[in-house]
Amino acid sequence: MLSFLRRELQMSSALVSKLKFRNAYFLDGEPVFTDQKVAIGQEITVHIEESPQEEFPPEDLPLSILYEDESLLLVDKPAGLVVHPTWNRLTGTLLNRVAGYYVKTGQKCAVHPVNRLDRDTKGVVLLAKNAHVHALLYGMQRAGKFQKTYHALCCGAPPEKQGQVDAPIRRAGENTMLRCVSEDGAPALTEYQVLEEQDGLCRMEFMPITGRTHQLRVHCQYLGCPILGDSMYFTEESERISRELGFVGQALTAYRLSFPHPMTGEMVTVESRQDIFLPNS
Repeated sequence: MLSFLRRELQMSSALVSKLKFRNAYFLDGEPVFTDQKVAIGQEITVHIEESPQEEFPPEDLPLSILYEDESLLLVDKPAGLVVHPTWNRLTGTLLNRVAGYYVKTGQKCAVHPVNRLDRDTKGVVLLAKNAHVHALLYGMQRAGKFQKTYHALCCGAPPEKQGQVDAPIRRAGENTMLRCVSEDGAPALTEYQVLEEQDGLCRMEFMPITGRTHQLRVHCQYLGCPILGDSMYFTEESERISRELGFVGQALTAYRLSFPHPMTGEMVTVESRQDIFLPNS
């Protein structure tokens, strides 16, 4: 039993020990210990239940669910909503809504976000329902097994309609959240294509290969086509047009997320219901 848990299910030794005292292991429906011998054809069941974290006070507020099973929850975050509570803001975030949903539906799950979006970026957010699944997903993400697709509205258009931006990114200064392209920055690679153009604006699709902070926003500014509504990475023209069109916050959507299911290996592909389009298109 123990070798199966550690090798096949890739459970950490800490988690295996923790669950041992919760009567979480079953063989063909009967409770067993980790030293139980198993044979081909027998069914092993592991019950992983967690209590909601105290740092995520549950709130019964709207939550747009795109996909859910016993291991995963994918939700469609609206623009303007912070994902994670902070030391001075413990409520009013996406994770508070997720915690509230688990309480409302009677699920003994903790809140484990896998990907995070900026406050004003809308779209797909993936959460694991327990620490084991979270660790598996985190490892997949670091190994490059996640395929992320973003859509944005930009001021102007890049010189080439399709290509790559290979431009390192670093923090612009010690006391700022701003990032900039710099030779001494961390490697940052983004694939892009222009989907459509209209009246000096364009709708673009991005597939980030790396995951640097503000990567797409910085790379758009570097290409000369900043994202509309972006108050950090802009030009005078993009600021003017954003103001005229009423964009508040960057016009950026985490549109699609594809990844192997951590338990079955089958590909999961989820798309946001909040795709973004050019005005009057």
